[in-house]
Amino acid sequence: MNARIVVIGTVALFITGAAPHESRVPLPGVQANDNRTAAGALRGDTLELHLVVAMATWRPEADSGPSIDVAAFSEAGKPPMIPAPLMRVRTGTVIIATVRNALSDSTITVHGLVSHPAAKDNSLLLRPGDSATVRFSAGEPGTYLYSATIGKHDYTKFNLNEREQLGGAFVVDPPGGSPPDRVMVINIWSEPIDSSAGRNALTINGRSWPHDERITATMGDTVRWRVVNASNRGHPMHLHGFYYQVTARDSMLQDSTFPPEKRSLVVTESMRPFSTMAMNYIPDRPGNWLFHCHIGFHVVPEAARLAPLPPDSHDRMSDDPRLHMAGLVIGITVRPSPNWRAAARVQPRRMRLLIQEGRRRGRASRALGFVLQRGATPPASDSIEIPGSLLVLTRGQPTDIMVVNRLHETAAIHWHGIELESWSDGVAGWSGMDAAHVAPSIQPGDSFVAHLTLPRAGTFIYHTHMNDLEQLTSGLYGAIVVLEPGRRFDPATDHVFVVGWDGINLALPPHLLINGDSLPAPMQLRAGVAHRMRLVNIGATGRLPFSLLRDSIPVMWRALAKDGADLPEEQATMRRAARQPVDVGETYDFEWRPEPGNYLLTAAIPGRKPLFVRQIVVR
Repeated sequence: MNARIVVIGTVALFITGAAPHESRVPLPGVQANDNRTAAGALRGDTLELHLVVAMATWRPEADSGPSIDVAAFSEAGKPPMIPAPLMRVRTGTVIIATVRNALSDSTITVHGLVSHPAAKDNSLLLRPGDSATVRFSAGEPGTYLYSATIGKHDYTKFNLNEREQLGGAFVVDPPGGSPPDRVMVINIWSEPIDSSAGRNALTINGRSWPHDERITATMGDTVRWRVVNASNRGHPMHLHGFYYQVTARDSMLQDSTFPPEKRSLVVTESMRPFSTMAMNYIPDRPGNWLFHCHIGFHVVPEAARLAPLPPDSHDRMSDDPRLHMAGLVIGITVRPSPNWRAAARVQPRRMRLLIQEGRRRGRASRALGFVLQRGATPPASDSIEIPGSLLVLTRGQPTDIMVVNRLHETAAIHWHGIELESWSDGVAGWSGMDAAHVAPSIQPGDSFVAHLTLPRAGTFIYHTHMNDLEQLTSGLYGAIVVLEPGRRFDPATDHVFVVGWDGINLALPPHLLINGDSLPAPMQLRAGVAHRMRLVNIGATGRLPFSLLRDSIPVMWRALAKDGADLPEEQATMRRAARQPVDVGETYDFEWRPEPGNYLLTAAIPGRKPLFVRQIVVR
């Protein structure tokens, strides 16, 4: 599948626009910015910074790979950089910044050169050849963003022109400095080739997987990152194998640092356009892991490369992770601590899960499913369940799941949100301890045993991690419920709502399925008892706003957990069930004690027809 795709909310849109070419004279080459060196000259408490915006040639993949000509920032007299040069100072620093527009035929608007926090952006409008100097105090500590756009740009409106490579990080440290950290900036560029294909560059610190930097750490290290979304679309950022703690959520202009009691654990965090976050985690298991955007179109070779795949390419099915992934992906290797030993597995529970294809149904071109074997007899080879069978597991109980591939193509399963060994994580050619001991894909007719030991109760996901767009939107996804020891799953009070896509049609909004159905029958619930509502979004893209309504009025429910982790007490509160956003790769748990009546569970973007509706009758 070749695609040129922009996604915002739940709607796939066509990409337009490319930065103008200034001349045919050879342009300077862009340098990928790893954000380790601060720009400018610091003299006492004053930073002097001279920035230039000019055309340059960017190779976001290999040094010898395809190139594009883009407008990029540089420091005066230095190579152009993507992302833009890192602005990093301590609070109290005065910044004197001069910006020159070296483009010959385009006006630029510069944003974010203000003291923080700021109520509004004092943007600079520079015509070709113009320069301007601004003087301001850095302001309060935090992670911010500065950028430039071609022409006048309204940041409150979505813009199809993909020129976000003119963005960089602006970090203000406290007086004593910050603990060691890394800064990761997301930049995006794209242009159409024809009505069905496009060229796309989706990068972190100026490079696209597999050409970007690998991060290394040792078990027990505290890993601290500042992630800057310099693009005009959202990104649900997912970490494999571990929870991370969000310590701050920021924007171009303001910082919101969370006190310890308000910091939640997540495996996927939704980053809105032009936003930032500070995060940390402590890896307690060795191996290879990933941090990536969970929008399918942003991490697959058919949609996240400058040279789109030909129709007969097998890259999306390759065992080589350098081929079957692309775009917004970072590889992480955690080294074992000196005394680390793998925990012994004592009397594991054994399960058998089959990957199957059945007769086409719905809008997807195929019907794929995960089917749990129940009893001694395997299910019929063409039987499927969409979503895949609900897996009910027990906290602390070692569980070995044999995954049998009955398809005619390779497969892989990622156990999303599960704290597990790297070998079982489900990324073919990457998951494991080192390059010599990595897990293979599951070949047709073959099997793979995933070793899980669930350290916490909650709601999780399992899904394909191979040929992602086609397999995921054909049904290869499901939910996992992990219960406390001694508890039994009661479907009368425990309700799992799994939202997925039914195929892909780029000309239309996505066709959503809730528990495998686009027109689900009404639910019958009992009044006066606690019901646990488990919301799971595992579509190809789309941040879904859920509401639970009675007579168009949101009911009250209590927030319990996100991504399988119980919320801190400060966040486990009663709230209105109104437009609760659930991004791709997120799960949320709520407790609801309903009164008798008729209710609607919806996913509806304000001003648009609901993407799905589920009627609930309470007696």
